[in-house]
Amino acid sequence: MKSMQHEKENRVPLYAVIDTNVLVSAFLKENSIPRFVINYMYAGKIIPIYNEEIISEYFAVLSRPKFCFPKEAVNIAVNAIQKIGLKMDGINVLDPMPDPKDIVFYAVTLSARKNFETYLITGNIKHFPMETFVVTPRQILDLLEKPI
Repeated sequence: MKSMQHEKENRVPLYAVIDTNVLVSAFLKENSIPRFVINYMYAGKIIPIYNEEIISEYFAVLSRPKFCFPKEAVNIAVNAIQKIGLKMDGINVLDPMPDPKDIVFYAVTLSARKNFETYLITGNIKHFPMETFVVTPRQILDLLEKPI
């Protein structure tokens, strides 16, 4: 009989589009829930979904002088997302959103959901339509850590 820990370790990874604010928070605070989310991504428990526009935003935001994040660390993180993730085009989104820059994250999530269960992980849940697949970093950790 398998142990619960063994089952948890062998669980299928989750697919997710990661909003830029989650990456920023992970860089800002080492022992934070967003950092744990990114660590799960590095461990292969979350497969990031992205497109070129998302990658461009990651680089642009994480490279802002106000953050002072080391360029090498930004390159490592964003390149890892491209290496371990899946590149996917977005679909046309008709839902109104408070910030037009967020549309690409929702569009890529909707596109990916046509192929497999995909989440949108964001710290700004109010910026997106209320959907069960739009989750906070805490909610994605709860999904990853719940017993099978």
